[in-house]
Amino acid sequence: MAVSAALPMPVAAAPRRPVNKWLVTLSVTFGTLMGAIDSSIVNVALPQIRGAVGATVQEITWASTGFVIATVMVMPLTGFLGRLFGQKRVYLACLVLFVAGSFLCGLAWNLPTLVLFRFLQGLGAGALQPTEQAILRQTFPPKEQGTAMAVFAMAVMVGPAIGPTLGGYIVDNWHWSWIFFINVPVGILGFFMVVRFVHEDEDLRAAAQAEAARQRKHMDWAGIILLCVGLAALQYLLEEGQSHDWFDSALITGCTLLAVTCLIAFVIRELTAVAPAVNLRLFKDPVFASGTMLNSVVFAVLMASMFLLPLFMQELLGFTATQSGLALMPRTLVMLAMMPLAGRMYGRVPARVMVVAGIVLAGLGAYQMGGFSLDTGARNIISAIALQGVGFSLLFVPLSATALSNVPRERMADATGLNSLLRQIGGSVGLAIFATMLTRHTVEAKAAIAAHLTPERVEVAARVAMMQKGLMARGLDVVSAKAASLQMLAGSVSRQAAVLAFDRLFVLAAALFVVVLPLVYFLKAAPSGGAPQEKPHIDVEI
Repeated sequence: MAVSAALPMPVAAAPRRPVNKWLVTLSVTFGTLMGAIDSSIVNVALPQIRGAVGATVQEITWASTGFVIATVMVMPLTGFLGRLFGQKRVYLACLVLFVAGSFLCGLAWNLPTLVLFRFLQGLGAGALQPTEQAILRQTFPPKEQGTAMAVFAMAVMVGPAIGPTLGGYIVDNWHWSWIFFINVPVGILGFFMVVRFVHEDEDLRAAAQAEAARQRKHMDWAGIILLCVGLAALQYLLEEGQSHDWFDSALITGCTLLAVTCLIAFVIRELTAVAPAVNLRLFKDPVFASGTMLNSVVFAVLMASMFLLPLFMQELLGFTATQSGLALMPRTLVMLAMMPLAGRMYGRVPARVMVVAGIVLAGLGAYQMGGFSLDTGARNIISAIALQGVGFSLLFVPLSATALSNVPRERMADATGLNSLLRQIGGSVGLAIFATMLTRHTVEAKAAIAAHLTPERVEVAARVAMMQKGLMARGLDVVSAKAASLQMLAGSVSRQAAVLAFDRLFVLAAALFVVVLPLVYFLKAAPSGGAPQEKPHIDVEI
């Protein structure tokens, strides 16, 4: 007689609810794209907003600083909040907060209310990026992780690129408040789509509930407070350090000491806490650590070039804001076209090969910019930034996918929160460093050029005499023509010094890509291209 018995085995996880991955993708991308656009769209409208709320040039920068500070405070806590309240609930709550903050920003009547509402908007935006990345990683099968990260990359990297152009169009044709009001209908649509199409897996929910009980029993208030204070101080000094002359300011010095102290204490706390709010042990994985670091450097260079190029075109080449925006559009269009292709390549082409190719192309694009001069035209700019667009696409997609390839599904929200945080901080560090170096290099270059412009040099005397004769031919007297010619020479020196400073920074950006090349050695995705899979439950009959 045949005997059939089932060996005692763990209870199998409930089958996943069938989902349409593209509807899920569209649903969660709305929030991420709006948050990414809002990180840069406000900058072009600051003059109009400043007049409306009665703020000075220095004060109005808080509209951007407050948003970024709030964003970085929430990002690393995404996994912690998701376990306590549910990943879908956290996303919906943050989307509601972002949309409400956007609506209130459009109604702001003075500077304090604008800063407060932008801070609320930033708190909502902070969890949208890492939550979308985690949802996409958990929704797409392992072999399609490249496609998932390509969609995510388009929202994260293209959003800041189109923000200034979109903001300029809205400000030129409507009231500045519409840069905020436009988020309301899009956000409402995204909310109902997430409610309808996004569902949490039962196995992930069960694992989260077990961890949440442990977190509630050992609530890590100290770690949360240290993290928020440390990141707020760090982001403030990065955003405002340049305008306060860095460490010549007691406020910036104090923020630096506060940031260093709190963040060191935070790391110690998280490594010793029973139930840490942020899982820093994820950095023990060299793939996650190297991928996240490379991601930060790429984003730093991207944000720095987005800051430098418009300045170069408008201040030195005489481009209008519209012309400079149009000149930058090819990079955005190239990235939109290339990222889906890069997503399809991931899994078929080794991640290291794609990353190295991206580093080389992005570095070559930056190196080409290092040869810009006052005679540079739009064609030269477009060729360089288009090359960079291809490079950034080949970089960001495999980095986003590979960095998370060894992370278990139940830890995905923790990993994406840290990944998004370091990418955001990398962008802020890049902006702060390059803005400071631009000012200093310009002063140094101007002094170096001026040292060679002595009256004893024949070339200098001939140039001044030629300009003086030309001005006298236009009706100026001898004394006025001489003074005006010297002023023209000084202006020419300033422009040439600025060109040298810009070129030096573009070459530095290219060198940064070479410096991070050794980190590519540690990139090695899981064979399936996705997170490690759980061992299947097996029923055995005898």
